[in-house]
Amino acid sequence: MNPYFVYAIGFLAQILFSARLLVQWISSEKAGRVLSPLLFWQLSILASFLLVLYGVLRHDLAILLGQAVTYGIYIRNLSYHGFWKKIPRPARIFIVAFPIMAICWLISGETYHLQKIIGNKDISFALMVWGLTGQIVFTFRFVLQWFYSEKKKQSILPIEFWIFSILGSIMVLSYAIIRRDPVLFIGQLFGFVVYFRNTLLWWRQRTHLNT
Repeated sequence: MNPYFVYAIGFLAQILFSARLLVQWISSEKAGRVLSPLLFWQLSILASFLLVLYGVLRHDLAILLGQAVTYGIYIRNLSYHGFWKKIPRPARIFIVAFPIMAICWLISGETYHLQKIIGNKDISFALMVWGLTGQIVFTFRFVLQWFYSEKKKQSILPIEFWIFSILGSIMVLSYAIIRRDPVLFIGQLFGFVVYFRNTLLWWRQRTHLNT
């Protein structure tokens, strides 16, 4: 497949991921506190859909597994906002089934199969482990977000989400530099700034409440 087309899919996904952070950042700056707007999650599911496809075409297990977990959490947060049920049922079925279809494609395909991804000569075993670890840390932030949202029965972005975002971003940035992957690098570089700013907003809000 044309590598420019593959990169175009990846860059579009990162643009949408960056757009969601920009929306969240602007909303939070206006409110003076960390918010979890609906548009953040709408852009998240669309970007994740594209990045799953990019991960398959790029033969990159770290990207694919990272998106597999967060995909469902995005859907759950759309439910918290009351948006998920507004999507036509056939579209909802396709959205839910897409990651499963992508995994089946990897396992059964002749070109994009799991064995080829693991044995990708462009990624050393050590680098793959580092990339997967970074994705695990990065993905765990959404597990925490899901836990706190379930506890509060509303979509929220707790301080732990931003701390793990910063740690995971540093790891994925280093992976992208070694991997020479401009899609991951550009997306993470912008995200790191937003993660840091939201952490400051959270602490400022916490300090204000305690005074």
